[in-house]
Amino acid sequence: MTKELQNKLYNEIPLTKMMKIKIQDYNENELIITAPLKININDKGTAFGGSLSTITIISAWSLCWLISKELGFDSNNIVIIKNETSFRKPVTKDIICYTKKPSFEEIKLLKQKLETKKSASIKIESKIIEDGQTCVDFLGYYVIKL
Repeated sequence: MTKELQNKLYNEIPLTKMMKIKIQDYNENELIITAPLKININDKGTAFGGSLSTITIISAWSLCWLISKELGFDSNNIVIIKNETSFRKPVTKDIICYTKKPSFEEIKLLKQKLETKKSASIKIESKIIEDGQTCVDFLGYYVIKL
């Protein structure tokens, strides 16, 4: 499923290809997405804030897409409706974004709402971590419609 997602991102969201965003891993706990610093750099030699924001938003969107697929839905209508991003430290190496999978209860509720209302919202958290320290905190709210 991650290969399908990688192709979807590159074909349908061209910016992801330009930023060289890559799906590194997906497991029962999280989605990990990476991007090279070299092409996402700012004038200070650190990761550009716009790139960091984009990566967290894309990673959380991607997790929503993966979860909807796992639940048996084929939604092409996933949108972000609100987000908060805190930039805590500069990113000086290749960017690694960790997007935490919501709890079993949250996913169960999402499934129930999608089955009954054909629309549901979910909160997704991402972090960009470098050398064990959180550089960026992201909280996004997404709507999935069938």
